[in-house]
Amino acid sequence: MIVVKLEEHLSQKDIDVLIRYSKMNQTVKRLITLIKSIDSSVKCNSDGIETWVNASDIYYIESVDKRTFVYGEKFVCQTDLRLYQLIEELSSVGFVQISKSCILNLNYLESIRTLMNSRMEATLTNGERVTVTRKYIPKIKSSLLER
Repeated sequence: MIVVKLEEHLSQKDIDVLIRYSKMNQTVKRLITLIKSIDSSVKCNSDGIETWVNASDIYYIESVDKRTFVYGEKFVCQTDLRLYQLIEELSSVGFVQISKSCILNLNYLESIRTLMNSRMEATLTNGERVTVTRKYIPKIKSSLLER
């Protein structure tokens, strides 16, 4: 069971988060990743308007025709950042590369199933499906085992 306690301190400038647990497990690791992702964001452009998208709102990021798109539950926007830059920045908050052109936020992974040709299909919590190519299967498996 997770118990959340909040304390307001008027002299406090930063937010301190303390997680007490009896044993490090997947739930604790996922909480840590989610908390860290709140402080990460990606600069995007949507209809000519520059916005910052919180990493915790991103389901996956895909590169198509040398353009990089950021996908959330109900939005799609474009970023000028390259996929390799984004994976470097976001891997510590639950993102993993699943193909040459796609990185996935594991916090929104609902299920994964094996396809033909040694590939896998990841289903996200919003029902969307993305393909995990054979080269990246070991990386996603190790990332899932760490969680």
